[in-house]
Amino acid sequence: MKIITKAYSLLAFFALANVAHAQDNPYLPEAKLTPESAKAWNVGAGFTQEMIHVNAEWVNPYGIAYAKAGVFIDDDYTPGGQVGFRYPYHLTGKDKNGYYLGVYAGHIDSKSVDNELKAQLGAGVDLAYVLLSKERISSFSIGIGAGEELEDRNGNMVAETEPRIQFSYTLSIGL
Repeated sequence: MKIITKAYSLLAFFALANVAHAQDNPYLPEAKLTPESAKAWNVGAGFTQEMIHVNAEWVNPYGIAYAKAGVFIDDDYTPGGQVGFRYPYHLTGKDKNGYYLGVYAGHIDSKSVDNELKAQLGAGVDLAYVLLSKERISSFSIGIGAGEELEDRNGNMVAETEPRIQFSYTLSIGL
């Protein structure tokens, strides 16, 4: 038990040392969003490719982190979700509207495997235009990613790992 306590203490020390170092690190991206840009927490809804979802977004100085949970519009309404982060690359207005570069991971498609619909996991990058204000966040994005290979019980390939375009729209309101 003492070893675990020492390990947690050591882990906490390194975490605090890294946070202190991160404040002075010139290699971090520039913080472009201020607390006046938008509410820190936002909730909303949208669609991503063939998935309708609810989403939660966290606005921080370096960008917008989000999580989506929903269902694919197919015969079984297969559940799916994604997480991601968008960094404000180029801002274009008095609010923090502009182009954001992002990464995402999670369910990207629903495929029939052995007469059962399964969600395909994957990851990718996207370019979004975000309309950001104190009251709301509205995001339009186009991304490219790839998903895992899916095989049926006979070993036949149902879904290959290949590039896939993903479109998304979300509308969130600040809490």
